[in-house]
Amino acid sequence: MDAKSVSLSDSCNPAACNGLCTLPTNGFAPTIQSFAAQLDLADGTLGRHLAHRLIEIGITDVFSVPGDFNLTLLDYLIAEPGLNLIGCCNELNAGYAADGYARARGVGACVVTFTVGGLSVLNAIAGAYSENLPVICIVGGPNSNDYGANRIIHHTIGLPDFSQELRCFQTVTCYQAVVNNLEDAHELIDTAISTALRESKPVYISISCNLSAIPHPTFTRQPIPFSLSPKLSNKAGLEAAVEAAVKFLGKAVKPVMIGGPKMRFSKACDSFTELADSCGYPLAVMPSAKGLVPEHHPHFIGTYWGAVSTAFCAEIVESADAYLLAGPIFNDLSSVGYSLLLKKEKAIIVQPDRVVVGNGPAFGCVLMNDFFIALGKRLKRNTTAYENYRRIYVSEGHPLKSDPNEALRVNVLFQHIQRMLSEDTAVIAEAGDSWFNCQKLKLPPGCRYEFQMQYGSIGWSVGATLGYAQAAPEKRVIACIGDGSFQMTAQDVGTMLRCGQNAIIFLINNGGYTTEVEIHDGPYNVIKNWNYTALVDAIWNGEGNCWTTKVRCEEDLIKAIDTAVEAKKDCLCFIEVIVHKDDTSKELLEWGSRLCAANGRPPNPQ
Repeated sequence: MDAKSVSLSDSCNPAACNGLCTLPTNGFAPTIQSFAAQLDLADGTLGRHLAHRLIEIGITDVFSVPGDFNLTLLDYLIAEPGLNLIGCCNELNAGYAADGYARARGVGACVVTFTVGGLSVLNAIAGAYSENLPVICIVGGPNSNDYGANRIIHHTIGLPDFSQELRCFQTVTCYQAVVNNLEDAHELIDTAISTALRESKPVYISISCNLSAIPHPTFTRQPIPFSLSPKLSNKAGLEAAVEAAVKFLGKAVKPVMIGGPKMRFSKACDSFTELADSCGYPLAVMPSAKGLVPEHHPHFIGTYWGAVSTAFCAEIVESADAYLLAGPIFNDLSSVGYSLLLKKEKAIIVQPDRVVVGNGPAFGCVLMNDFFIALGKRLKRNTTAYENYRRIYVSEGHPLKSDPNEALRVNVLFQHIQRMLSEDTAVIAEAGDSWFNCQKLKLPPGCRYEFQMQYGSIGWSVGATLGYAQAAPEKRVIACIGDGSFQMTAQDVGTMLRCGQNAIIFLINNGGYTTEVEIHDGPYNVIKNWNYTALVDAIWNGEGNCWTTKVRCEEDLIKAIDTAVEAKKDCLCFIEVIVHKDDTSKELLEWGSRLCAANGRPPNPQ
């Protein structure tokens, strides 16, 4: 086992640099700090108002890439007590980090420059939109005098029309604010932030570069506390929906419950679990809802994912005569190429503010959380389906025992990762075979789990690990990342080191895009192999706490994990796992063939 250990240093620890963990240690930090200290915070300015609002909604870290249009705004974010500015290597990773941060804190934020930065972060914002995550995307815009002046400025495509970036963001954000005058800046900023929180979607705020430092009467020294009016269910609609659901489920012999990803946005995870307590139905989750309900619940039966479900879960779900679906998203990935054996007439589909019973009726203005609470008081207990599950269940086997120094197998790797999980850990699974292997992990109470299923952007997990670890320092993040994905976004391992994070990254090196191989193979799925541990050592460059190693067999893996969780528990640990290119989960083999069939359907006759 080749391992490298580096000396400890607290120069990049947030606590050791007074909240400025991302400032460089090359001589520039004192200049920036002294300049920030000179800012006059006695006057109400746009920059201070925005910084205060971010803190007020629970954001203490903002991910950024500086550019000439946002520099003055960044000065005000740095100067705000309690707000930490984290510089990222590129805008895409800053957006991914804000995504990961929002998963842990409930809201995240990033700051980039106009167009070149905005269009770079756009992909990450689209992913956050698909996952219903409130991310405040702030862009430093052109000087307010340049709007409508028929001028061409840099960082654009060479036209005097500055709306290109705005038009791109309109389809991936729920609100867009272009702040190019101070008269309505207060209203636009507050409306954008409140809309992000209310809709649980990203918003776009563009702020002209010359406005952040200018005092204005609308920005008082102490802004009025920020609050949102609560959503309320229509009382009559709620009562009617519950009555219809009770009647529908009362006729069923073996009903089941299936949790979906929109439970997070609806803040209905607890009420859904409490409903399972009272009604006795088997409790399953869709793959994108893993981690939203406790897996130690006595009636939890695993992940329902069609042909690649947890063992015995699909048999119980698909043989049920009624399903209660909470916030589902059915796409080609979650339906395994549209092959789920569910029937709409057997389903009650509960969306964040709407309930549909079978093929009808439908009830609008009914909040998911309210519906589950009310339904739990009315449903009769029925454990028939769970008893059937208990009858057919056979405990899972274990991977074949490895011979001494035998090449490491992926199923052995995840057997050892399973033993690492506790209430103090969080798992982040990158798109690819880690989706399937991590789905099979049994999460102990308190262990968190995140992955990006709807958008499935490879490389997401590096930035998301950075953001999640920063938002939840009490959790040690365990990230499972494929080599192809890591090559997309590797640079911000350096930002993790600057922030003193102690994530454990398992880099699974199998020489290519294995998921694509199982969908449709070709030479384009083979990538250039890197020396990944040497790369991370180069990024480390003697600054921060870092430990890297390569493992090729189970003996190496055991030593590496022991070191990571004991001697190097305060370090960022990077473990490169060398596995065979064809070593995949059986679920990926099945899922890949079905997705290939779905992608290859011929055109319908015209």
